[in-house]
Order: sequence, then C-alpha cells, then structure tokens
Amino acid sequence: MRGLFRATPDAPKFHDAYDVVKFKAKFRPLNTDTHAMIDSLDRLFQFQANALNVRAYRQQLLASNIANADTPGYKARDIDFAAALRSADAGKTDSSSTVPLRVSSERHLASLSTSSAPAEALYRNGQQPSIDGNTVDMDVERNRFAENAVHYDANLAFLNAQIKLMTAALQG
Repeated sequence: MRGLFRATPDAPKFHDAYDVVKFKAKFRPLNTDTHAMIDSLDRLFQFQANALNVRAYRQQLLASNIANADTPGYKARDIDFAAALRSADAGKTDSSSTVPLRVSSERHLASLSTSSAPAEALYRNGQQPSIDGNTVDMDVERNRFAENAVHYDANLAFLNAQIKLMTAALQG
C-alpha cells in the first residue's frame, strides 16, 4: 500500500483547484463559441482590473501628497483618471515614470522593468500660495483620497458582483 499513491516524476503537480482546471482545459477541445465567450469575459474583467490598478496608483500618489504636507518645496501630484484609464485600456503604460538603475560597473545586471506606472503623475497647482513652496492643500488631498477610496471599493464590489453572476450562470 505504501507505494500505491507515489507520484511519478513526470506526473503533473497541482497546487490548488485552479491548477487542476488549467490542466484539464489543455485537453478539452474548444469550439469558436467558447473562444468568443472567453475573449468577452477576458475583456470585461480586464477593464475592471485596469480601473483598479489606476485607482490604486492614484491612491498611492494622494497618500504621498498627504505624507509630504509639511515638506518644504513639495509639489502635489495627481493623475488624470479618465485619460489614464483610456491608455490602460488601450494597453499602454507610462514608461517615463520608471527610473533607470545607475550602474558603476559593466558586471551589474541590467534593470528589469517589472512594472511601470499606469499613468503619468502630473503636478497640481496649489489652491492657496504657501511661503515654503509646498502646494499640498490637506483639505483637498483628504477629500480626493476619500473619494478615490470609495470609487476603488465600488469597483471592487462591482467586480465581485460580476464574478458571482458569472458563477451563478455557469452553475445553472
């Protein structure tokens, strides 16, 4: 009995149920209707994923503004959400916001661009002039931070509802 359940070296290794589904999907023939359905679901979920990524990046920028409210000369930054979402949906990301690594030896490894910002961070003009050159207005920043957090949660709730609806439709 001991050797009955031993795995062979070339047996597939499954870590979770998702791996099992992916493995079974390799051997199941797909017709064109299935491909069309998968493509439409992918587009639907990709848009929501892009929206969540842009909202998360904006949340980071707003948090940075709040954290640097007392830093002399700090300029508040934000993104144009609509333009950022359009470019993310088109598959473009802003590579100008990634900082290249400085190398001092030819033996250093080249930098890998693991992720780039989904949008270009723009500097915002201050509502009230500041003596030290800081353009952060805490009331504006807190308001935008809270508004962005509410929109992020709404996007997440909408995505969860879509997944539940698709699951219910597939289960019958």
